Amino acid sequence: MADVPAIQPRFQHVTPAFRTFCGEDALAALPRELDRVGASRAVIVCALWVRDHPHVLAAIEKAIGARLAGCFDSVEEHSPVPVVEEARQSLDQARADAVIAVGGGSAIVTARAASILLAERRPVRDLCTRREADGQLTSPRLAAPKIPNWVVPTTPITAYAKAGSAVRDPDTGERLALFDPKTRAQGIFLDPAMALTAPVGLASSAALNAFAMAVESLQTCPDDPLAEALLVHALRMLTQWLPRLHNAPDQAEPRLRLMLAALLCGQGSDYVGGGLAQALSHAAGPRSSVSNGVVEALLLPHTMRFNAPVTGPGLTLIAEALDTRSAAEPAAEKRAIMAVENFLSGLAVPARLRDIGVTRAALAEVADHAMSDWAITRVPRRVERPELDELLRVAW
Repeated sequence: MADVPAIQPRFQHVTPAFRTFCGEDALAALPRELDRVGASRAVIVCALWVRDHPHVLAAIEKAIGARLAGCFDSVEEHSPVPVVEEARQSLDQARADAVIAVGGGSAIVTARAASILLAERRPVRDLCTRREADGQLTSPRLAAPKIPNWVVPTTPITAYAKAGSAVRDPDTGERLALFDPKTRAQGIFLDPAMALTAPVGLASSAALNAFAMAVESLQTCPDDPLAEALLVHALRMLTQWLPRLHNAPDQAEPRLRLMLAALLCGQGSDYVGGGLAQALSHAAGPRSSVSNGVVEALLLPHTMRFNAPVTGPGLTLIAEALDTRSAAEPAAEKRAIMAVENFLSGLAVPARLRDIGVTRAALAEVADHAMSDWAITRVPRRVERPELDELLRVAW
């Protein structure tokens, strides 16, 4: 038997500092966290619906105590630029030195983006990722110090520990990406009462986004066992607890477990990037009748098939993580894609873009925006515009 050449691992893996507090007493750590950074003027950033749960908001305000300097409660879905500007003004007027994002992805992104605008004192278009003359996407370095932020989430999203903040220009429909490692959250407080405030459909769609990201990231995963461990375990937790969320919508445990899975996925995907379904969902989501998580999950089998010629090892990991074995489908790529399709079908995820309100006329616009999305720069198989058009046509 011929000797198999040795392949030595070669990668960089830097783990940012991050603190996780989970359980009924999670918020008890919030005063200590504020003390740790010397914060004395904390502002809550949330959507107006959070006020429909006064006992939860009161618990957060009590934990902040005399340090509470204000509450911006006008967060909107997809973090529109005008709303982010309003949040920046609120932070400025309160002389905030800390931010507590309460809610889902839009609250987290709005809080981070507002802290960037507050510190940089420039328009968002001067600060966002842009396409250069040579076609490359670049993110300007945002050097100003940023105020620290923490997250009290309501849904299981991958944004908890991320450094990016994507806001939306409502006039053009563009997704403007801001990147600054200094805006990574100091930590997260996973409170069961807060977790139960989200409608089950919203929690499910957020977890679907994490599921899709875990699958896509494993396809692009280099020989980095540290990232692989985060992503594989995240995928296993998501497939275990997503069905339980639907079966037990009034129980906190499935929601907290899914939040932890989303955190693992968000951290693991940082080392390998996103994927094609992610880029497409960023563009198609606002043009649909459902959340981005559902859109991304719908597109996932299509992008897996496109990537399959170059993602054999990753598909093997996915097939093993989903524990799918079929004598009729021995190839890992077929097993992995079939397992993903069966899982999504069991959760009643729609199968076609037309089923979620995306019009045929919108496909070209979706492709235009996706080609300028940062996520598309880190896909396992390079995609050209005609291929993207065909993929969307088949998915429609």
